[in-house]
Amino acid sequence: MDYFTDFNMTLEKLFGSNSTEKKMETVSQALEVLLVAAQRQDCLTVGVYESAKLMNVDPDSVVLCVLATDEEDEGDIALQIHFTLLQAFCCDNGINILRVAGMGCLAELLEEDSTGDKNGNEPRDLHCILVTNPQVQPLQSLALDNISSFCEESRCSNQWVPCLEMHDR
Repeated sequence: MDYFTDFNMTLEKLFGSNSTEKKMETVSQALEVLLVAAQRQDCLTVGVYESAKLMNVDPDSVVLCVLATDEEDEGDIALQIHFTLLQAFCCDNGINILRVAGMGCLAELLEEDSTGDKNGNEPRDLHCILVTNPQVQPLQSLALDNISSFCEESRCSNQWVPCLEMHDR
């Protein structure tokens, strides 16, 4: 047995784990920055049905699809079917997909009130969020680049829909 090889494997495992955690934290922060920036530029489409409508009309404008759930949503068969269809559409159209856990964190980030707005409207459905690229001034951001790289790396590792956990801010 080669001591140097054993030593490298141990270091690789040690640093690999830490590196993965740092990468996930970086991607999580990039997603926060991207969503806030996109919301300010009116480049977010929120809701499963609203997202499906937009992707049917203008799929080329979509640069990222965020599918968000919490533990209680895992048993929602209808939502899982919608997610499956959205994922298939995104894969067919080259749209990056992120599966995100932490609906509460997304709601806080996007300043969503769980009771609705001042006009008595229902709260928006944060299960699906599309980030679109405006034709006039396309989104050029390091956050989008980081997320796109993460999605590409995940696809190269045969993880077609990478998962990310949002943490309280």
